[in-house]
Amino acid sequence: QVHLMESGGNTVQAGGSLRLSCSVSGDTYSRYCMGWFRQAPGKEREGVASIYTGDGWTFYNDSVKGRFTISHDKAENTLYLQMDNLKPEDTARYYCAADRGKGTMTTIQALGVMRPPDFGYWGQGTQVTVSS
Repeated sequence: QVHLMESGGNTVQAGGSLRLSCSVSGDTYSRYCMGWFRQAPGKEREGVASIYTGDGWTFYNDSVKGRFTISHDKAENTLYLQMDNLKPEDTARYYCAADRGKGTMTTIQALGVMRPPDFGYWGQGTQVTVSS
């Protein structure tokens, strides 16, 4: 079992930066495909960025490429999402997610998209609001 807890959400002005954190507890020995999703009111949950803890492979949604950076600190077993040049359309609740092994990473590589059902573990989310 894996427990995920996000933090770092806040309200910022457009053009500002935030760093989200996701602390991971439970099974800290396995390799995981981890990711950040977001969901705005009335919209579907969408994948933002993903990383495979085994080799550092990363994936980004086109809408955040060049602005967001996903990383994983193995020593702290913490997932991060550095968000720069934030835009009002980035406003959403951000969720940390994980799935054990390479399967989800392989699926993302094949489809070019992150799908919520492919991730088995989820945090409760943290709110990010970007004002114009």
